[in-house]
Amino acid sequence: MSFLSASLDRVKPSPTIAVTTKANELKAAGKDVIGLGAGEPDFDTPQNIKDAAKAAIDAGKTKYTPVDGIPELKRAICDKFKRENGLNYTPAQVSVGTGGKQTLYNALMATLNPGDEVIIPAPYWVSYPDMVLLAGGEPVAVACPMETGYKLTPEMLEAAITPKTKWLIFNSPSNPTGAGYSRDELKGLTDVLLRHPHVWVLTDDMYEHLVFDDFEFCTPAQVEPRLYDRTLTCNGVSKAYAMTGWRIGYAAGPVELIRAMGKIQSQSTSNPCSISQWAALEALTGPQDYIAESRVAFQRRRDLVVGMLNEAPGITCPVPEGAFYVYPSIAGCIGKTSAGGTVIADDEAFATALLEETGVAVVFGAAFGLSPAFRVSYATSDAALTEACTRIQTFCKGLK
Repeated sequence: MSFLSASLDRVKPSPTIAVTTKANELKAAGKDVIGLGAGEPDFDTPQNIKDAAKAAIDAGKTKYTPVDGIPELKRAICDKFKRENGLNYTPAQVSVGTGGKQTLYNALMATLNPGDEVIIPAPYWVSYPDMVLLAGGEPVAVACPMETGYKLTPEMLEAAITPKTKWLIFNSPSNPTGAGYSRDELKGLTDVLLRHPHVWVLTDDMYEHLVFDDFEFCTPAQVEPRLYDRTLTCNGVSKAYAMTGWRIGYAAGPVELIRAMGKIQSQSTSNPCSISQWAALEALTGPQDYIAESRVAFQRRRDLVVGMLNEAPGITCPVPEGAFYVYPSIAGCIGKTSAGGTVIADDEAFATALLEETGVAVVFGAAFGLSPAFRVSYATSDAALTEACTRIQTFCKGLK
């Protein structure tokens, strides 16, 4: 009998972390590598947020806090939801966790029983299916092809719902595609959900503020108030405020669910880092200039990457509405052979050959549940992106 839990057989390590780790190892070995795998802003945390953290340390705010967040931060989160999303929550309806991932994980652990199904539109963030599996549920991936803008349609959602469905995980703008749902598109989905009162909605709104052009962000409970009592609206400070390492995420929803999530957290990590909570309070209540400034930079980078990738033979790259990712199709590259002699049988082979032959690290599409494609994170410098895309163009031109 194995010493390790059988539950581990149901999951796999994060492919995005694996790609970043591999790129860093090659760099350490002296290789010329450009990593486009990491999903975090390359900008520093704004100074006012860092100053608030230092002030918290100097004030001795270094002790245990309430398990799921300090009252001041919970009130600020309620104010944020009211101000930006038109959603009314009380502090008792708010949970603060060690990153957005923990809030999602807590919700699934607190609600899933063996056989419960969770609908996950694909391409999806790599952690969604594995978190469902660890919690004992069954992920139901629904392929959303490039032809639908990588978005779930009402017809797809209707077809995926069964009596066993417990949750729909909804992520907009999306990691890995950057696809964002308009209010009308989202209304089509919420109309379906109204016909199935046993299905709850777990939103991942982490990229809410990273939207481009004239796109306007909206979230399910905002679009359809009748879903309020069966929606957990999740967000965090990681992407909007360049605070990935601070590890603060939050969620708001029905009190009974929030209490259950708190019970899970009380027996796992207990409270999130006290200093990070005070920093997050400043992020939500202090100056918001950084958001607009970073959005301008990310939109410029998006346009650069989309334009250059669409010039590479065999690649088709849609223009995303938000986040800092693109998800180009490589359907035109499949079956060809690279200049280094690798047969491009699938997108994993493409990504492997690209790294080995050009030093550009991307994440292959199969990791996100939809092939043949790959994900580029353009959260790096314009110069690095220009060089990386030039290498990708050269790689594709060398395919025979």
